[in-house]
Amino acid sequence: MSVHGGALARRRFLQFVGASPLWAAPAMADGAAAPSITSATQALNVFELQEVAARNIPPAHYGYLMTGVHDDKTVTANAAGYSRWGLRARRLVDVSRIDIGVTLFGQTFASPVALCPLSAQRAFHPDGELASARAAKARGALQMLSTVSSTSIEEVTKARGAPVWFQVYPTSDIEVAKALVRRADAAGAGAIVLTLDLLGGGMRRETMQRLARLDDRPCEACHGTPAERATQNLRRPNYQGIDTSRVRTLAAPAFTWDYVSTLRAVTKSPLLVKGIMTGEDAKLALRRGADGIIVSNHGGRSEDSLIATVEALPEVVAAVGGKAPIIVDGGIRRGTDVFKAIALGADAVAIGRPYIWGLGAFGEEGVAAAMRLIDDELLEAMRQCGVTRLADLGKANIQRLV
Repeated sequence: MSVHGGALARRRFLQFVGASPLWAAPAMADGAAAPSITSATQALNVFELQEVAARNIPPAHYGYLMTGVHDDKTVTANAAGYSRWGLRARRLVDVSRIDIGVTLFGQTFASPVALCPLSAQRAFHPDGELASARAAKARGALQMLSTVSSTSIEEVTKARGAPVWFQVYPTSDIEVAKALVRRADAAGAGAIVLTLDLLGGGMRRETMQRLARLDDRPCEACHGTPAERATQNLRRPNYQGIDTSRVRTLAAPAFTWDYVSTLRAVTKSPLLVKGIMTGEDAKLALRRGADGIIVSNHGGRSEDSLIATVEALPEVVAAVGGKAPIIVDGGIRRGTDVFKAIALGADAVAIGRPYIWGLGAFGEEGVAAAMRLIDDELLEAMRQCGVTRLADLGKANIQRLV
């Protein structure tokens, strides 16, 4: 994949990324920068994929991927939350055979690590969601597809070779959401995922805006005029054939729990709600017919709470009381993070930025590498702690450090 943008703009962008403790790949023990890898198979961790992705992805697109809101502190909090837990190592347990498979709503996956719904993946690689689907197929992993994906659910499902879960954004016109759900059901979606946390209201994604200034490509070439950009998401493939003329915003700041009940009545597929951060809301979601919970703050992109998803997880687990599956996303970078999340009560986890780093770095092979690396680290953690099945993981396997 070629480097985008003029030489000066690109140099300034890489200097910006290299100086950021949030984005820079970890240095080697002596403080020197690790040399860039040239293939996905060389990656030792997802951060090495990140380093290559930062060189391949256009600055404005990389800013869109990496930004949080305001000064990105909730993004940082998500990742830092996992460092507050350690693993309790156990000895002399037969760990020659370990099973990391997971079953959700009757669907069995080879790993508890799912791919988050992340929009417009052709912004990071020409193959976009199709590359992610092929990698998920090879891995036997769950893929969630964004409403505003670059490719339609029908095409992605074909590439995945199995049902994907379809994420729905509530809009100011609930009839559009109903139509999206019906389309997903017709395409054989394994579940519907309703995002609750994108409320609009002017949350500033400052890092995205700063990096856009470093991108010297004309935005109009891809995104059209400023007026056209305001409605560009409504022209994405999954909206084709749906009347969006009454949509005023893709966020729905006025919507209430009635929205969940309404979509529950539209579909017979499992319905999950994504964006839960408290026990109170978890209970309300179940009361309104949700079949599953995704603990999420949109990767730090939709709120400035400074509360990590892993910190909110135990409260949600207690509130749900085993009545529904729980998935957690946000800040997961290592297999040890997956181990800790499941020990705290999650049934599965979802990753976003790490697999897009792989996509931006090496396409399908990069996505596959990101999933493989995290799975391998999870297996290592389970051996270290004498655990052979995810179902056996619990709080006895971890220890609070701070």
